[in-house]
Amino acid sequence: MEYLKLNNDVKMPVEGLGTFLMSPAEAEAASLAALEAGYEHIDTANAYMNEKAVGRAIAKSGVARDKIFVSTKLWPSVYEAGDAAIEGTLNRLGLDYVDMLILHQPVGNYLAAWKTMEKAYKEGKVRALGLSNFPQEKIAEVIDHAEIKPQLVTVECHPYFAQSDLREYLSQYGIVIEAWYPLGHGDKGLQEEPVFTKLAEKYGKAPVQVILRWHVQMGTSIIPGSKNPAHIADNADIFDFELTDEEMAEIAKLDGTKKYYEATEEALAGYLAIKPDFDAQE
Repeated sequence: MEYLKLNNDVKMPVEGLGTFLMSPAEAEAASLAALEAGYEHIDTANAYMNEKAVGRAIAKSGVARDKIFVSTKLWPSVYEAGDAAIEGTLNRLGLDYVDMLILHQPVGNYLAAWKTMEKAYKEGKVRALGLSNFPQEKIAEVIDHAEIKPQLVTVECHPYFAQSDLREYLSQYGIVIEAWYPLGHGDKGLQEEPVFTKLAEKYGKAPVQVILRWHVQMGTSIIPGSKNPAHIADNADIFDFELTDEEMAEIAKLDGTKKYYEATEEALAGYLAIKPDFDAQE
């Protein structure tokens, strides 16, 4: 495993397991498989409705708590719930603290939520703070109001959309980009790009592994999701080779080709209206 040093000196594994769209049973099994394969980071969220399952996997794994980096996200419906939102999250995970707490969507009273997260950070319940899906102007708004600046921003990021402008903006604060769907939402076209098939053959790897390696060398945190134990293990088999500067430059030529998601105002308003009972999850 390789690590990123966050701007508050916390050490974060560069790769983790994402559990988006996994049922509780799937998330528990995948998390156990990941921890058995040597992963040190598991990512979940209130809205995934599988925090309890991830917590069960951590407890069953036998891996020491300080060897697992746990990240989760607060949903907008609890942004104004204050301490109760964070206590609920910790209780569902069965943990005394999380390593990374992230605001999931840029709607609702996210500035109030950030203040609550800062309080939890100072109390030792959270080791690092992040934002998810926030556009640059709203990231700037949080930074302007924050006592503790974000350590991480998680966004769509892949070779077709490398987030070059955002990456440059965040670099002045030492904020790490985390890529959700680092493989372009499983786009076979991305994996079949000639540059990746050529490099896969050169290094004896799969195109997926070359793409994930590109992310790592870009300094990006990655959380690929898989329910298949073999794929989970393969996704982590990326630390025994290194792409050259020339190869990284060749991959960079793909940037700007395609973006898969666009958050409309209508969609964001819809997120604000969704108010799940997070404690009802299995």
